[in-house]
Amino acid sequence: MYSYLIQESLYNIHMDNFFTPIFNTESLTFGIIALRVVIAVVLGGAIGLERGVRNHPAGFRTHILVCVGACLAMLTNQFVFDAIGTGTDPTRIGAQVISGIGFLGVGTIFMAGRGTIKGLTTAAGLWAAGAIGLAVGIGFYAGAVVAGIVVLVVLGLFPALENLVYRTSRRLILHIEVSSLEAEAAFAKYIADTGNLVKSKHIATISVPGDKVSSRYTIQMKHDADAEGFVSQLASLPGVIQIEVQ
Repeated sequence: MYSYLIQESLYNIHMDNFFTPIFNTESLTFGIIALRVVIAVVLGGAIGLERGVRNHPAGFRTHILVCVGACLAMLTNQFVFDAIGTGTDPTRIGAQVISGIGFLGVGTIFMAGRGTIKGLTTAAGLWAAGAIGLAVGIGFYAGAVVAGIVVLVVLGLFPALENLVYRTSRRLILHIEVSSLEAEAAFAKYIADTGNLVKSKHIATISVPGDKVSSRYTIQMKHDADAEGFVSQLASLPGVIQIEVQ
């Protein structure tokens, strides 16, 4: 009986501590405002640097501006709520920021040709930077820092993991350009003759009948196939003008 009561008390203490906020919202003094803006600059800048060194459209300054702007929106939320009181919604401006950043992200997404879309990850990073700025702006430092670290890990380290998984799955995505429909048919036949499987094929464009054909192939390669050697063999086929590996 006593053992049960002790265990229940320890559980309650643990759960109370677990749900206790790590940081409480402070009153808006000049020092607190400066602290939150500086944290937004650091976290947004770190994400932007990662994008910038990889030559993506939105880099260091863009991410800082998004993060600081979102932070200011949340600071303004708190200022209005403190000034007017319970008759206001302290989340209204922040909700509009989340929606508005979507339009900014669209500007980083573009078609790179042959059905390839670029900029989706950068757009998602901008959106995440805005959310981090909102968290900093309201004083939720722990959430902002943890999210900032996670975003950096996803952008910086996960591409290598993603490539490893794709190599293990033996999936190969090719964008090809050939001189005619006959050359495109011969290309598909060669893949089948080598024992590899065409999972999907999409003919994107045909300039003029009998002229250049652009296609997108998803190929499931044999377990013992050499991807680089296989692509080289495909590139040497008659009528193949260009091959791009995604």
